[in-house]
Amino acid sequence: MEKFLQIAPHSLAIVLGPAEGPAGEGPRAAQPEPPVQPRQLARHHIGYEIFADFKAENMQHFWNKKVTAAVAETFFLGWIDEQVLLIQGKEEHLEALREGWTRRALRPPSGFHIRCLGE
Repeated sequence: MEKFLQIAPHSLAIVLGPAEGPAGEGPRAAQPEPPVQPRQLARHHIGYEIFADFKAENMQHFWNKKVTAAVAETFFLGWIDEQVLLIQGKEEHLEALREGWTRRALRPPSGFHIRCLGE
């Protein structure tokens, strides 16, 4: 029995959450959540814009050419429930992104943090 339901071949789901720390570092422990600015929400109302920001953030990995090449070769597939970014690409590129995330080298789009990656 398979553990995952594959929505699209060669796809990756990036589950995002709102950034609550400085520079999108994720939630801060034991501190109250800052108020969400309406401009931040309006800025990210279209999934493709979030994908473009994700690519821009990760195209600057001059020290990790594998992640940079992988991000360059991925495509926007969809935006689900305003928190899941679906991308598509060759399996070796998706694997490079998974590896980059486990090594904390994959950056989230601005205003978000990456909660997890899914198939």
